[in-house]
Amino acid sequence: MQLTIDEVLDHLPHRYPFLLLDCVDEVVPGEYIVGRKNVSGNEPYLQGHFPGYPIMPGVLIVESLAQLCCVLAFKTSDRRPGDGYLHYLAGLDDARFKRRVRPGDVLELRGRISSRRRQLMKFDCEAHVDGELACSVKLICVERKIET
Repeated sequence: MQLTIDEVLDHLPHRYPFLLLDCVDEVVPGEYIVGRKNVSGNEPYLQGHFPGYPIMPGVLIVESLAQLCCVLAFKTSDRRPGDGYLHYLAGLDDARFKRRVRPGDVLELRGRISSRRRQLMKFDCEAHVDGELACSVKLICVERKIET
């Protein structure tokens, strides 16, 4: 199943300038998700990272993967932010950065649920550019009801 940008926005609380996911190419709730982030030269963070040689910060690559996994978590629980729930990044392990990500690159994002207990989900994630591994990381997310 694919998700349009409107469906992605329906499953994420993030908005510009912090929305770091452009589309979901495939999602199987309870199992895995595949999506993309198109890295544009217009991204605000590239002005200072680094002037004259822009590189997407590794922490934002991880954030792109976290947002992708947030969509998978919401699809798996059959909930949405509009229902009063959020998925928070609770931890990460084994982050590795293997190549620079520059304007014009397309980050091919992949996340797979490695374990799930109550409101806690663990994901194995990878980001590729042109089939080459750019980043791998294990993420932990927790679902919480929004307190108003």
